[in-house]
Amino acid sequence: MFRVPTSVFAAGAMILSLAGVSVHADYSAHPAGKAFAERMLTEHGMPLADTQDLLSGVSRYDAVIEAMSRPAEKTLTWADYRPIFLKADRAEQGAAFYREHRPVFDAAASRYGVPAEIITAIIGVESRFGRYKGKHPALQSLATLAFDYPPRSAFFTSELEHFLLLSREEGLDPLSVKGSYAAAMGMPQFISSSYRAYAVDGDGDGQRDLFNNIDDVVHSVANYFARHGWRPDEPVTTVAAPSGDVAALSKKGYKPTLSAADLDAVGVAVESVKGNEYALIRLRGANGDEHWVGYPNFYVITRYNHSPLYAMAVFQLAQAIKKTLDSNSAHSGSDVSLQLARTSQLNLGTD
Repeated sequence: MFRVPTSVFAAGAMILSLAGVSVHADYSAHPAGKAFAERMLTEHGMPLADTQDLLSGVSRYDAVIEAMSRPAEKTLTWADYRPIFLKADRAEQGAAFYREHRPVFDAAASRYGVPAEIITAIIGVESRFGRYKGKHPALQSLATLAFDYPPRSAFFTSELEHFLLLSREEGLDPLSVKGSYAAAMGMPQFISSSYRAYAVDGDGDGQRDLFNNIDDVVHSVANYFARHGWRPDEPVTTVAAPSGDVAALSKKGYKPTLSAADLDAVGVAVESVKGNEYALIRLRGANGDEHWVGYPNFYVITRYNHSPLYAMAVFQLAQAIKKTLDSNSAHSGSDVSLQLARTSQLNLGTD
C-alpha cells in the first residue's frame, strides 16, 4: 500500500518549516494539485487519498524557484565554470574512486562500451563521487515547480508523476528523498524519468539503488550513455585552431551538423567519424576564446545536461583522472586496464 499515515506528513511539514523552508498553503488544496491527484488515480490507479496525503505534506518552496532562475550553465563563462570542477584535488579523488571500485567500472565499460573515466567523471561532477547528493526535499521541489513555476510546469508535472511512480516501484519514501533543486537524485543525479528509464540493477539484487549501491550507479550511468548513442572508440572533442572566421559556424550550436568540408574551409581539421558530422564550439576561456571540434560523443554528454560547458567539464575531468591513473601506474609499475576515451593533445594538468 502506497499510503503513509497523515501524521507523518504533518510532522514532515513541521520539520520543513523549522528548517526555513518557505511554507504556504499545502498543495492538496491547490487546483493543479487536485487535478494531478485525479490524474494519478485515473491513469495509474494510485488512490486519490494517498496522493492528496502526500501533497498535504508539502507546500511552495521558494528556494527552488530562485535557483531555477539562475542556473550556472547560463550565467557563467567557461573561465568561471571550469575551476568549479577541475580543482587541484578532483582528479586524485576520481582516480581513488575508480581504484576503489575498479571491477565495477571495468565491467560496466566492457558491457556498455563507455570509457570508465567518463563514467567516473560524471559521478564526480554530479555528486563529488557520491559525497554530496543534494539537500532539497524532492517531493516539495517537484510540486513547487509543477504547480508554481509556469515556465516549466508541464515538464515538472511529468517529473512529479514519474517521481511518485518511481517511489512506488522502488520502495522509496517520497517525503524522505532529497536531491538537487530540480530533484535530480542519487550519486549520478538522475531525474525521476531518467531513473525509471535508464537505471540498472547492476548487482542483481532486485533493486535499482542510485543513492548507495555503487554497482547500480556505475552501470546506470554507462547504460544512459549507451542508450543515448555513445560510440566506442570515437573521439569526444579536439582542440581547433581556425584560420578563418568561425562566427557563423559556432552559432550553429553543439549538435553535430557541420561537414568536414565546412570546417576545412576555416582551417579546422577533424578526425573521421561515422556520419561525418561535427560541431564547432566556442568557449570563453581564461585566456580568451577557445575553439573545439565537437564530435557525436560530445553531444551524447550533453544529453545528460544540455550545456556545452557541462560536457567540456566532464570531458576534461575524465582526462585529468586518466592522466592521474597513468602517472600513478607508471610510478608503481602496475597495469591499470582503464578504457580510455580518445582525447586531444591538450595538457589538462590540474588547476
